[in-house]
Amino acid sequence: MDFLCMLSSGSSGNSAYLRVGETALLLDAGISCRRILSALRSLGERPETLRGILITHEHIDHIRGLFTLTKQLRLPVYAPPAVADYLIDSDAVYDPWLVKPLEGPFSLGELGVVPFPVSHDSLDCSGYRISLPSGASLGYATDLGGVPPRVLESLLGCETVVLESNYDEAMLDAGPYPYSLKRRIKSQSGHLSNEDCSDTLVKLAASGSRQFVLAHLSKENNLPDLARSFAQATLLMNGVPEDSYRLQVAARDIPSSPLPLEPVKEGAL
Repeated sequence: MDFLCMLSSGSSGNSAYLRVGETALLLDAGISCRRILSALRSLGERPETLRGILITHEHIDHIRGLFTLTKQLRLPVYAPPAVADYLIDSDAVYDPWLVKPLEGPFSLGELGVVPFPVSHDSLDCSGYRISLPSGASLGYATDLGGVPPRVLESLLGCETVVLESNYDEAMLDAGPYPYSLKRRIKSQSGHLSNEDCSDTLVKLAASGSRQFVLAHLSKENNLPDLARSFAQATLLMNGVPEDSYRLQVAARDIPSSPLPLEPVKEGAL
């Protein structure tokens, strides 16, 4: 079965595992190598079959386990050019020759990978649209302050979309963060709110998306049930019934349930 599994999601660490046929890869490595390998083995997967790691950006909650992983498995690491330079200059990888700067679409095993830029307060930040041999697609976009047309276009039509739903605006406003941090989170180079995420899900559902993963929830400024109910209510108010899609809120510290990746027929959920 082709599947996606969110291994960890949140400010304490982010990593996801994708298995399609004989091709397996990681999206980010923001938790320890030990935790990643343990999670893969719990799924019945063999870490030595990994073909590479796609990095979204250089923040520590996305690259924490990278050095040890590349030392143990000698995996190629794909990253936006400025991030690739950072990984080499900061010795974040075991061997600099493993780092592959992303210049555009490329193939990785059975997968077609199209990186696209997203706005975040990092050196560079990338989302990914990944095409499967079945004809299905996976969209992956976390750590972004907004969903402008160029980002939305990259996600439209993906059967499965992983999208950040970082904060609830009321919780953030009432919380203990200083004003400067609240402003940074709400900015176009910050994070995506439940409201902005849910509005985007409506557009994606209209394009044929049928599986959604709400990712990178803030521990301080959001709640899993709140993010889920906000998304469900927004979709329902816009004519998208609950039985027409699958919605998962990615767990913070443990692997989430694996999601099958295949074209979803109308009424099959």
